[in-house]
Amino acid sequence: MPKIILVLLCSLLLTAHADARGRKPCSGSKGGISHCTPDGKFVCNDGSLSKSKKYCR
Repeated sequence: MPKIILVLLCSLLLTAHADARGRKPCSGSKGGISHCTPDGKFVCNDGSLSKSKKYCR
């Protein structure tokens, strides 16, 4: 039982770390998020639409 808890805790930490590495809409050369479209897509600072599957709120 403790091994299962340890494995779950490690996988939770690894997925949280993946988000911290810049896996966000419009990251990198796109310059970040400018605004959202009415249908929930991200518009990047360079004017392009993000291909992210996340929805903009």
